[in-house]
Amino acid sequence: MDSPWEEDPRADYAPEAEWAKLSNEFTNSGYREGIIAGKESALQEGFDAGFAHVGVPIGRDLGSMRGVISAITSFLSSKSQEDSTTLTTAREISSSLAGVRFSDIVPPDLEAEQHAREHLDANDDPVGQSEELLQKREMEGLEDMLQRLTAGATSRPSQGRPTREDVIRLKEGILTLSGQLGLDITS
Repeated sequence: MDSPWEEDPRADYAPEAEWAKLSNEFTNSGYREGIIAGKESALQEGFDAGFAHVGVPIGRDLGSMRGVISAITSFLSSKSQEDSTTLTTAREISSSLAGVRFSDIVPPDLEAEQHAREHLDANDDPVGQSEELLQKREMEGLEDMLQRLTAGATSRPSQGRPTREDVIRLKEGILTLSGQLGLDITS
């Protein structure tokens, strides 16, 4: 090689390097697509299971309870029993149910919490403290404050958010009330 303008002896290497780079990019791309597809599939399966086994039954039960107590309250109000203890009880149950949120009574997703703990880095937020969750809790706090300021709201002291046990007691109260009225709502 007397002249710098002669052919490069590494010219045969260029196509091999190009092929290796291209092959590596396709492999990485395929791996990423596989990971994404797997996550999406698992996410969809998790959503479907949670929706069918948690969300729908709890939402349906809470909605049914609200509908039944609303009908009972309306019926008792139409009978002009303004001072009736039965009507007062129905209104109290209705008011209590109005303050229940799905997030108050849904069981915690222990598997999701454990998964989140496993994937936290040292600088990540603690489990359950994501920006989205913090914003949701702030909004719920504002909703609580607004509910306390609403005209006609009871002036009972704040006892915290309702629990699943509170909802069970409210359901028992509805069943008792409907039994006193001769209604069978167990179907």
